[in-house]
This record gives sequence, structure tokens and C-alpha cells, in this order.
Amino acid sequence: MFLHITAAQYRGQYRVWLAFNDGSTGEVDLESSLEGPVFEPLKDVEYFKSVRFDPDAHTITWDNGADFAPEFLHQLLATPAAAH
Repeated sequence: MFLHITAAQYRGQYRVWLAFNDGSTGEVDLESSLEGPVFEPLKDVEYFKSVRFDPDAHTITWDNGADFAPEFLHQLLATPAAAH
């Protein structure tokens, strides 16, 4: 089965609540994942909170073209916060 995000909601700072097509849900903190030129604008919390669920891409996106693979986000969901 291919993982897809089915819903997303901004939760504050760099946190986003996600729902996946495998039934799993939870919150991920993406602060430590904002590396590289496309993610640089997302370090501004005001810009980060413009995150949206893109039903065509099946993941979360921003207007500058930044996105995260659903598999990566699912892995973050499954990893205890202390391990990030």
C-alpha cells in the first residue's frame, strides 16, 4: 500500500497533526527537518503555518513548493520525540 496523507491541521510552532490512509494519526514536529534551500522559508513560523493538505499530492505543501514525502512524515510519527 502506498502511504497517503488524508488530512492535516497546523498545531502551533512547527507541529502538524496528520491522518494517513493506513488509519494512523498523530502530530509531528518538523522543526529539525527544515534543512535545505526549499525549507529555509519555513523556518519563519508565520510562513510555516501556511501549511496545507494537498489532495492531489497526498501530502502537506507550502506555496514555495516545499513538501514532505508521506513516508518520511509517517516515520516521524512512529518515532518517539526523544529520538528526533
